[in-house]
Amino acid sequence: MNMNFDQARFNMVEQQIRPWEVLDSKVLSLLEAIHREDFVPVRYRKLAFADIAVPLPCDQVMMRPKIEARMLQALDLKQDETVLEIGTGSGFVTACLSRLAKRVVSVEIFEELHREAALKLNDQGINNVELFIGDAMSGWQPEQAHDVVVVTGSVPVVPEQFKGWVNPGGRMFIVTGNSPAMHARLLTRLDVSEWAEESLLETDLPRLLNAELPPEFEF
Repeated sequence: MNMNFDQARFNMVEQQIRPWEVLDSKVLSLLEAIHREDFVPVRYRKLAFADIAVPLPCDQVMMRPKIEARMLQALDLKQDETVLEIGTGSGFVTACLSRLAKRVVSVEIFEELHREAALKLNDQGINNVELFIGDAMSGWQPEQAHDVVVVTGSVPVVPEQFKGWVNPGGRMFIVTGNSPAMHARLLTRLDVSEWAEESLLETDLPRLLNAELPPEFEF
């Protein structure tokens, strides 16, 4: 039996996302317009709109749709802003960000995910995205700071270098803590050293590679 993806997408928005306090019409319209099923691995295509973290290669996952939606709503992106995404993953969040912002720079540590996402974004005709392969925890860094930084994997604590990649007045979405109770947070850079913080929700995401804290020494 063929699946009606348009109906499934509509149901996802109405039954999962709206009830989770996502009421921004811009975000709701976006999630109805972008075909999430095109970014899901073929074997999981029928799960594209389920309330689960869809598995990706390299032991990664796509965030649950309602978490993606809450993130996009909290970031409140403007058309003239630039975004740095740490963890391209499937490319779905990249596609969403590209529709809301002026330009997106996205870095992915796994070459397989980078390659697949590049193909999918190209198929969608998205041309305001620049993709890189690299490790944002060690060595890779953007050429400039951005208005918004989106971190799609979890970290134990916010890395200092990530803070340096946010322009004054800019925002960062990041998930911190330890499984199974991690916190998604919105950080807003008020000036050089001052930050405001808003706790958005509890979730659980795979770690960014190389983001584990070094073990503490015991004496």
